[in-house]
Amino acid sequence: MRFPRLYLITDGSASSGDAFLKKIQAALRGGVRLVQLRENLCARELLELAKSVRELTESFGARLIINDRADIALLSGADGVHLTSKSYSATYARELLGKDGIIGVSTHSIDEAKAAEAASADFITFGPVFHTPSKTGYGEPLGVDELKKTVRSISIPVYGLGGINKGNLRQVLKTGANAALIGAILNSPDIEASARELLKEFDSDTE
Repeated sequence: MRFPRLYLITDGSASSGDAFLKKIQAALRGGVRLVQLRENLCARELLELAKSVRELTESFGARLIINDRADIALLSGADGVHLTSKSYSATYARELLGKDGIIGVSTHSIDEAKAAEAASADFITFGPVFHTPSKTGYGEPLGVDELKKTVRSISIPVYGLGGINKGNLRQVLKTGANAALIGAILNSPDIEASARELLKEFDSDTE
C-alpha cells in the first residue's frame, strides 16, 4: 500500500465550525491527500464532523484517518485509525477494521516502532523530531539521526512528527522519512499556498 508523503494532522480547532472545514478544504486544494482528524469532541460531535470531513476528502481522492477511535472511523466511512500509546492495540484495531483498514501508530522510540510494525500497523509517526509545544510531554526532541535509524529499522512508512516546517523539512526527507505536519499548514494565513509550497519540497526530494 502506497501512502502520500505528507500527512496532515488537524489542530484541535474544530470548535470553529465551518471555518475548520474550510481549513481542511484549503489544504486539500493545496494537494494534501492524507488527513488525520484529531479533535477532542464527544462521540456524537466527532462522528458528525468525521462525516463532513470524509465528504471533503472523498471529493479530492484523499484518505481520512481518525485519531484513536476505530468505531468513529467505521461509522463515518473513514479509511482508518491512528493509535497512540493510550489506545487499544494495533492488533485489536486490525480485527475491527479488517485487512483493508489503514492503521497508523504513534511511536517515540525504535523499540516502539518495531512493536507497531509487528502488530500489523501500516505506518507510524515518530517524534518529536524537533522542539514543539504540542509534544512537551515526550521529553527532548529525538532529532533526525534517531529518525533515520528508525526508518532503517522497519519496512513500513515512517512519518517524522513534531516541529517540522519548511525550514527543516528537507532534513527530515533526507532521512528517508515522510513528514506529518500540523501548524506549518493549518496556522498559515494562506493554507492552500502553504500546502503547495511544502509539497514542492517533497517533489524536489525525489529528483
